[in-house]
Amino acid sequence: MKIRVLSYVLLAISCSSYAQQIPQYTQYMYNTVTINPAYAGTREAISIFGLYRTQWVGLDGAPKDNVFSINAPFNSESRVGIGFTFENHKVGPTTQNNFSGDISYSIPVSEDSKLSFGIKASANLFNLDISKLNPEQSNDARLYNYNEFSPNIGAGAYWYSDKAYVGFSVPYFLETERSTNEVAVYKEKMHYYLIGGYVFDLSDSVKFKPATLVKMVQGAPLQVDVSANFLFNEKFVLGAAYRWSAAVSAMAGFQISNSMYIGYAYDHDTTNLANYNSGSHEIFLRYEIFPRIVKIITPRFF
Repeated sequence: MKIRVLSYVLLAISCSSYAQQIPQYTQYMYNTVTINPAYAGTREAISIFGLYRTQWVGLDGAPKDNVFSINAPFNSESRVGIGFTFENHKVGPTTQNNFSGDISYSIPVSEDSKLSFGIKASANLFNLDISKLNPEQSNDARLYNYNEFSPNIGAGAYWYSDKAYVGFSVPYFLETERSTNEVAVYKEKMHYYLIGGYVFDLSDSVKFKPATLVKMVQGAPLQVDVSANFLFNEKFVLGAAYRWSAAVSAMAGFQISNSMYIGYAYDHDTTNLANYNSGSHEIFLRYEIFPRIVKIITPRFF
């Protein structure tokens, strides 16, 4: 019982102090459309993506995420990209199902680079199940099962080439406060994302890609993720990442075929929360079909 109560206390502290309402994925660079709608269609293929993440393993009520997305150019000639994403996010007694649609428009800015602008429209279904709580007073009228539907809209810009990318986005403009009667669950804040990365050719068979993600949220410390990945023979990826004052990560991936790529990441907390869990695991599969060009652009690996 004490462990369960402690778990929810730690989760509440984490969410309220760092405003982590929007799930953050270690391998965000492989499915950037979740945070930046301008990414839709930039892979120049129908890109199908699925991810599962279990965070803070061993901590009762810890976050678990399931993600499915698909994005593609509108057709073989159009500059328009479209996308759809479904995210299922569970934390303790709460569940969120988020549906979002993206549309982007790309314009050439040089012979080998493009600038894309995107808009995201989303719908969130939030549920609080008090049967998963253990309040001191079971008949507390202020606590009851709670469901809410909230629409939202966001936007982003994304510049990219075969070797580099830079993006800025605000996936959700509208702020929503979740509360049950007199008890506040939490308030969603606007998240600002700045991302960037570059691919260096170290040799004919080895490529190196440093990347960063900067997240700004009102009322929370600036969060910075830095990562470094090595691509060997356009098949095997090894890398590491550091989330400032939060976690260190190890990443690995394998290009099974020209169409299919699988990736895995393990996070180890660098905060006191590490005393109560055995880390976080994240695995994803990306499958791409009908590319505009004969070969998927593997040197990008983003």
